[in-house]
Amino acid sequence: MSKLTLFFAALLSFVAAFSQQDSVLFVGERHFKNVIQLTNGGDNAEAYWSYDSKRITFQRSYPKEGINCDQIFMGLVPTDNATPFHYTLISGGIGRTTCSYFTKDGQHIIYASTKGGGNDCPPPVDRAKYGNKYIWPLYNTYDIYMADTTGKIVKQLTTAKGYDAEATLSYDGKKMIYCSDKEGDLDLYVMDLATGKEKKVTTDLGYDGGAWFSPDGKKIVWRASRPKTATEIAEYKSLLKEGMVAPTNMEVFVANVDGSNAKQITHLGQANWAPNFTPDGKHIIFCSNHEYKRGFPFNMYLIDLEGNNLEKISRDKGFDAFPMFSPDGKRIMFSSNRNNGGSRDTNLFVADWVE
Repeated sequence: MSKLTLFFAALLSFVAAFSQQDSVLFVGERHFKNVIQLTNGGDNAEAYWSYDSKRITFQRSYPKEGINCDQIFMGLVPTDNATPFHYTLISGGIGRTTCSYFTKDGQHIIYASTKGGGNDCPPPVDRAKYGNKYIWPLYNTYDIYMADTTGKIVKQLTTAKGYDAEATLSYDGKKMIYCSDKEGDLDLYVMDLATGKEKKVTTDLGYDGGAWFSPDGKKIVWRASRPKTATEIAEYKSLLKEGMVAPTNMEVFVANVDGSNAKQITHLGQANWAPNFTPDGKHIIFCSNHEYKRGFPFNMYLIDLEGNNLEKISRDKGFDAFPMFSPDGKRIMFSSNRNNGGSRDTNLFVADWVE
């Protein structure tokens, strides 16, 4: 074989490898069609649909653009690659924000913000202090607010001292489920939006968060840690006391909407999180790194409500997470490291869903 032939063979190999790394669709992603990349640059995540399946709200940080910690944005989702995705800032650039969600009327959103503790971004976690473990801060100034789509706050939904965040709404728009540490542990609460009355729906020790209602409103799904050994329990309580949690060992749970008949449906180990119901209510889509002992990559998977028939649905070699189906069941939104040119950018992608 000539040197020129060897050169072109090597070049083709490099291009193939680069194409595998930089692509909006990978081999084996049979459920995705007409993939559209919505954002380009920064850290874009937790994009959730409006009830009419036309808009999303999402959180974004991008220090190059002066967005030093997560802020909430809103935009109309294009239906083709020829239409640009335009989005506007909703949270006003104050404090740190997370977990936004449209109300049923489409005229308001709910989201958590630290603005009650000041206009600046709260300090990031010094992970070196914890042996460079992956640690989430539970900022005690987080509360959940309702704003109109121009960004004007119309109501404060939570007022307890401590961490109140990770809120989503039921399909009828009447109930909110969220995570709070107001009773000494990270538990889930379901609130009636009209009356403000609420019920605590988890009681076991450990982090319970990132919950969603089923389409019929009868069930909930969430991620949870369950420290068992004396060492695990001591570490969890110690971090919690400092306003931290280490979400490296989580499984997916399902229960009735009042918290009864709770059942662990994944037993995969490592981090299984960002669960959500499929539009028919018969399956859960979630994110996991269980295939990789080093803890990375993360991909998305489907599983039924009994914890059977696990199916891998995404194939990026980096990070695929935060899947959400449009309410009409036709499209799926997710965050991914794919097609980022080798950077650390996490962007938003939307695709038609193929059964």
